[in-house]
Amino acid sequence: MFEYKSEVLDTIIKYGVKDNANDIDISKIDELINKRTEEGWEFVAHSFISNTLGPRNSILITFRKEKQTF
Repeated sequence: MFEYKSEVLDTIIKYGVKDNANDIDISKIDELINKRTEEGWEFVAHSFISNTLGPRNSILITFRKEKQTF
């Protein structure tokens, strides 16, 4: 059995005609995934959350790890 942890990571990624990811956002994503992996979490999935009214978007990142049973 697993337990799950989801986090929202705000980015400046705006996907459109001329917009794309930048090195800063990619580094933030890598940093979060590597940090959680060191804590024993396994990367499971991600979802892009578009904010059409603002300058930022978000990414929902989900991790899991084996649930400790006693």
